[in-house]
Amino acid sequence: MTTARAPGHRERKKQQTREALSWAALRLTVERGLGNVLVEDIAAEAGVSPRTFNNYFSSKAEAIVWRQLDRLRRVAGLLRERPPAEPLWVAVTAAVTATFDHGEALPDQRWTEGVRLMLGETELQAELIKGGAAVEHEVAAVIAERTGTDADRDLYPLLMAGAVTAAVRIAGEQWLRTDPPVPLPTLLRDALERLAAGLPVPE
Repeated sequence: MTTARAPGHRERKKQQTREALSWAALRLTVERGLGNVLVEDIAAEAGVSPRTFNNYFSSKAEAIVWRQLDRLRRVAGLLRERPPAEPLWVAVTAAVTATFDHGEALPDQRWTEGVRLMLGETELQAELIKGGAAVEHEVAAVIAERTGTDADRDLYPLLMAGAVTAAVRIAGEQWLRTDPPVPLPTLLRDALERLAAGLPVPE
């Protein structure tokens, strides 16, 4: 098992700035709509200058999407730290639910409506696809390590990584529209357990 080097003060500071900018971009976009939010607005909300924003992100869409992609990168990191003898799907489920379970409150209607509108933006969808492909390969690399396969040549780690990231995306979408609301970790666990069982046809 590989032990990651603890980030230094400078790296932690950069991470905190990215998180603040991404969260500000998300919150303002949900409230106003993507076209009504300026880089200057996001920077002011995060307490930094527009120049600082441009040092971290090339667009509003990239800033918004970063939050989700960062969580998926954490899944890869946590999966690498799981016990080597642990069954793969058990390890994956533990890594995913630990990453996305932060005691988040159930979404209220106003927030979910704003997020749905935001996710319909073509610019955001394109950024998710572009960034998601790279993160998916990071997850596949860890799966390959655990299974003794090659993430560049073998189908298995790539297929499994694609299934896991799809499960995260679909569970998140369900979380925004379930009525009555259901906690996100519950939906994630359900989705991953179905995949682990071979996705049997519902009776």
